[in-house]
Amino acid sequence: MPAFVYKSDPVRGQQWARLFAERAPDIEFRQWPDTGDPADVRYMAAWTPPPRLHEVFPNLEILFTTGAGIDHLDLSAIPDSVPLVRMIDPAFAEGMAQYVLHAVLDVHRDCFDYAEQQARGVWLPRPIRSASQVRVGVLGMGNLAKASLHRLVQLGYACAAWSRSAHRMEGVECFAGAQAMRAFLARTEVLVCLLPLTDDTRGLLGEELLSQLPRGASLVQVARGAHLDHGALMRLLASGHLSSARLDVTDPEPLPAGHPLWRHPRVRITPHIATAARPEVAVDAVLENIRRHHDGQPMHGLVDRKRGY
Repeated sequence: MPAFVYKSDPVRGQQWARLFAERAPDIEFRQWPDTGDPADVRYMAAWTPPPRLHEVFPNLEILFTTGAGIDHLDLSAIPDSVPLVRMIDPAFAEGMAQYVLHAVLDVHRDCFDYAEQQARGVWLPRPIRSASQVRVGVLGMGNLAKASLHRLVQLGYACAAWSRSAHRMEGVECFAGAQAMRAFLARTEVLVCLLPLTDDTRGLLGEELLSQLPRGASLVQVARGAHLDHGALMRLLASGHLSSARLDVTDPEPLPAGHPLWRHPRVRITPHIATAARPEVAVDAVLENIRRHHDGQPMHGLVDRKRGY
């Protein structure tokens, strides 16, 4: 019997085990480190695979990552002969859209300002703007970005998106390529980062880029912590060039206890919880891809290693 090894959160692993027993009794589910005979292992789901992967599991046919991204993986340690597949879950995108919408609403409805007023015991209503007066810009046009833009457009926000290659989306002003970045940033007052982390995007959210936003702009960082230069963020907040930031990801994670961002009154930090794949949907997606693999069909979420996602 072929075996499947799960190497990630052990509590979620127990849920996966139950679902595999119900939905794929012909595949033996094993949870790391109890991997049994490694020669039986054909499939693996992991956040971080073990070193010398192909030596440990010589018959491995597919490696599934338990996250939507692959930037945490050392691709050189994964044999080219082993397909690498990202986690796909429609609700994953919906969860991200909810988080992004909440973050944009915080800026739109002056929640940072009202929190400061509450701390001082100040009752001072502020003018209410319509959503169409709030210019949101999303870095990225992947599935999570498109789901977030869809929700924002539905509520009437003035939306734009930037991506490396050209895209079209109803209700969204689309910018493409490095030459369009300056114009995209100049029209954006709430910047949402949903880019994959690659060599080209690592450290992208630094002083040079963020200073091109209009004075008083806000940042919503929900992609990967290594996109953002924390020092640059602190300096731009201190100068007033940026008015607020919402961070769901940091580098490192967790953010060290004494880091000044924890105590900054214009920063909200959450522990990488913007969204997560549901076990029942994740297992169904994995089993569907295993079926597609054996039928000679392309798998959903197959990673293009040259592009890095």
